[in-house]
Amino acid sequence: MAATRVISSASNTISGALLSRSPLKIKPQSLSFCFKNNNILLTQKRRLFNCSAIYNPQVQTKEEGQPETLDYRVFFLDNSGKKISPWHDIPLHLGDGVFNFIVEIPKESSAKMEVATDELFTPIKQDTKKGKLRYYPYNINWNYGLLPQTWEDPSLANAEVEGAFGDNDPVDVVEIGESRGKIGQVLKVKPLAALAMIDEGELDWKIVAISLDDPRASLVNDVDDVEKHFPGTLTAIRDWFRDYKIPDGKPANRFGLGNKPANKDFALKVINETNESWAKLVKRSIPAGELSLV
Repeated sequence: MAATRVISSASNTISGALLSRSPLKIKPQSLSFCFKNNNILLTQKRRLFNCSAIYNPQVQTKEEGQPETLDYRVFFLDNSGKKISPWHDIPLHLGDGVFNFIVEIPKESSAKMEVATDELFTPIKQDTKKGKLRYYPYNINWNYGLLPQTWEDPSLANAEVEGAFGDNDPVDVVEIGESRGKIGQVLKVKPLAALAMIDEGELDWKIVAISLDDPRASLVNDVDDVEKHFPGTLTAIRDWFRDYKIPDGKPANRFGLGNKPANKDFALKVINETNESWAKLVKRSIPAGELSLV
C-alpha cells in the first residue's frame, strides 16, 4: 500500500521561493528572506517571480509501490495534496549561502535511488539497467542526493574541466553530517567544496555540503575546515566515487581540477551556473529532449 509522510520538523521545512507553476496553489505563510541581490527567477511559463512572494510550505512525500521493486516511486505533494516536482518546484536558494538539498540515497545504503528526470513530476525511483534494479557494490557512507533547480547542460563544454560536457542531470550533493537521512527528505545545507568527477567523458559535479542541523556545521565553512574537522573525508569521497564502478568491470572514474576538491567559492560558482542552465531549460531556451519539465 502507498504510504504518505509529512516533512514538517524544523530541520526539514522548506523555506524559499516556490515557483508559481501549475498546479501549485499555496498561500503565503511568511516573509523572512529574499534571494541574494533580489535576483528574479524565470519560470517555465516565462512569468517573473521575485522575492516579494515567498512561501513556507509543507511538502509531503508519498510512496507508491513497494521499495526495491521496479514500480516503486516517491512522489512529492504540496500542502493541498497535488503532485509537484522535487527537481523543478522545490526552491534552490534559501539565502546567505544556504540551499535546499533533497536526499535520494541515505547514508549506509546501496540501492541506487534517483530523481526520474524523464517522468511526470520527476519522482524518486530506483535506477535500473537492462530491466534490473541497480545497487552500488557497497554502501555509500554519506547522504547523497541533488540540488533542485540545477542542471548540468550536456551541450555545454566546461573549459575548466577538460572541456567535458554536462551529464544531463541535476547537480549531486554529498552531505557529510552525522545523521542518516531518509529518501525524499529535504535538508538545508551549506556547500563546502566541489569535486569535478568525469564519468565516461561527462562532467558530474559532486558538491560536498553539510546540513545546518549537524552539530559540527558551525565549525566548517570551507574546504580546509572539512579536512580539519572531518579528516580524510574529502579523500574518502573522491576515492569512493572513483572506484565504485570497478567491481562491475568498468574503468575508474576520473577527476578534473588537478584531482583535488575546489573550495567553497568555486562550489557556489558551479551551483549558480547550473541554476542558470536549469532556468534556460525550463524556459525552453534549450531543447529538453526526454526530460520532464513538469
